[in-house]
Amino acid sequence: MTGTSGTTGTSGDSGGEEAEARRVRVVLVDDHRMFRTGVQAEIGQTATTGVEVVGEAADVDQAVTVIMATRPEVVLLDVHLPGGGGVEVLRRCAPLMAAAQDPVRFLALSVSDAAEDVIGVIRGGARGYVTKTITGTDLVDSIFRVQDGDAVFSPRLAGFVLDAFASTDAPPVDEDMDRLTQREREVLRLIARGYAYKEIAKQLFISVKTVESHVSAVLRKLQLSNRHELTRWATARRLV
Repeated sequence: MTGTSGTTGTSGDSGGEEAEARRVRVVLVDDHRMFRTGVQAEIGQTATTGVEVVGEAADVDQAVTVIMATRPEVVLLDVHLPGGGGVEVLRRCAPLMAAAQDPVRFLALSVSDAAEDVIGVIRGGARGYVTKTITGTDLVDSIFRVQDGDAVFSPRLAGFVLDAFASTDAPPVDEDMDRLTQREREVLRLIARGYAYKEIAKQLFISVKTVESHVSAVLRKLQLSNRHELTRWATARRLV
């Protein structure tokens, strides 16, 4: 992200005063409480940054509830969340993004720089994607730019989006993936990344038995025999 403070200012005789008075209401969505606390401390000094953190959430259901209740201008959204991930939050908040007046805009803020994650949330409606290595100053700048309707990306990630939307040989719909529920897709990706059943259960806040049931359903729907075949299938589709 290479934006400067100049992108958030306004012009005119009282430009400095207007810039100081500008505010943006933000909701933080991340399943790590310590990270949310750190972001709040870094950017949430409203008198200095203009950012007012009006809500926090740690999973999909909490996020949707808080966003609906507070109607922020910008949501800082982690990609990997219990309950369906950032894409599920975007799907359930689609009416807010499409509102004619005061739309809610989303900026993905994630540790992941995987092309799959970047493209997934952008297709879901997010206005940008930055990684957690971003500085506090640049994050504030990115928030205001997204509020203005700009698209904001960490430099390396912009190429993923350009390549994805310029490609004409990739099928727009994966019929095999469409057979899976959102939860089954989550389990599929974690299995393919080498997570053990217990680790998946902990991350998704479900039981090991439920994980086993989801894996069985995925194998059946995709006509695969074991997790090794599943991993190869996922890797071939760049889901890992």
